[in-house]
Amino acid sequence: MQDGRDYDWMQEEQAASPIDCVPVNSTDPLYVLYTSGTTGQPKGVVRDTGGSVVSLKWTMKHIYDTEPGEVYWAASDVGWVVGHSYIVYGPLFNGNTTLIYEGKPVGTPDPGAFWRVISEHNVRTLFTAPTAFRAIKKEDPEGTYLENYDISCLRALYLAGERCDPDTLAWAQDKLQIPVIDHWWQTETGWSIAANCKGVELLPVVPGSPTRAAPGYDIQVLDESGNPVEPGDIGALAVKLPLPPGTFVTLWNAPERYVSSYFANYDGYYETGDAGYIDENGYIFVMARTDDIINVAGHRLSTGGMEEVLASHPDVAECAVMGVADKLKGQIPMGLIVLNATCERDHDEIVAEVIKLVRAKIGPVAAFKNAMVVKRLPKTRSGKILRGTMRSIADSTDWKMPATIDDPAILDEITEALKAAGFAK
Repeated sequence: MQDGRDYDWMQEEQAASPIDCVPVNSTDPLYVLYTSGTTGQPKGVVRDTGGSVVSLKWTMKHIYDTEPGEVYWAASDVGWVVGHSYIVYGPLFNGNTTLIYEGKPVGTPDPGAFWRVISEHNVRTLFTAPTAFRAIKKEDPEGTYLENYDISCLRALYLAGERCDPDTLAWAQDKLQIPVIDHWWQTETGWSIAANCKGVELLPVVPGSPTRAAPGYDIQVLDESGNPVEPGDIGALAVKLPLPPGTFVTLWNAPERYVSSYFANYDGYYETGDAGYIDENGYIFVMARTDDIINVAGHRLSTGGMEEVLASHPDVAECAVMGVADKLKGQIPMGLIVLNATCERDHDEIVAEVIKLVRAKIGPVAAFKNAMVVKRLPKTRSGKILRGTMRSIADSTDWKMPATIDDPAILDEITEALKAAGFAK
């Protein structure tokens, strides 16, 4: 404790006098929240009050199809944007009971932890990250723990936080027999950029897509010069200005960085930092972070597309693909796979199978020849896989320890595995 900097909460509370609620302007800041920081340089996102109230209350009905009085559970950490938007503010604006859960989806004490909470608290809507369901699937691929609980109260599952691979979506659909809805948004936006608005009309679920642009968002796919590309072509996903209510209004104490990080590359657009494409039906496909699109001998390839193929292998619980430096082709893809807990097969056999699978489904142009089995993948505490950090380790370039990494020891494990494969020095 340092005098003048740190204060004891209990002492301050005892010395304080209660006061009435304080009216604020709609444009006054509601909170400052730092991004999860996969780059190692978190940014303090500032949200305004009026826009947040309006947008979050609207989404509770129109996206999440939740009525006042019902139990809503966002199984996230209060410290992340999902926790701010949909543990605290959104449900309470809408008159819902909201759950705060401390624990993992597995090991607290078993892969049935989520099902127990849903059953005991009559949860109508669950919102969590695909990572959580991959963890449950890894430990209980047959879904046997579901048999111990009655979760018939659950109407819909919403997934966000990182890309939802089609295999995880299919597993959740099969086991839960309810709508499983992927949607895409960011700390900066505070709510969905693209979503299947179940409270308006449930559109067909297309695996790999968070459906269409949410109201207020004009999403376009741009090439490197800032020109729109053809439907189906991969490019930078950007939002034509102005942004809708509830999105960030600045970065805390960094107005110049606010402009340079998000609005400088494409004039008149918010740069999401994600890459993907929009099909002829207006469905959006978020394939990877922009810097995770790799260039193999002049071909721009999506790591997300390769991850879809790897995840479809029955023994693979989760995976990550990154581009590593190659003198001949510029970059080549490297796949890291984590196996299901019940898998006892030879690792070399599985690696050979996934390499063959990628070459069959994406083609030789992917130059996918390198994959390895690892015990676990490094992630931020909000569940984002640290592909950029792993790429820097593989290329033996400088990297920073991300401030929000869940377990730094995992990067040591990855370093050793890459060294053994002849990549990291």
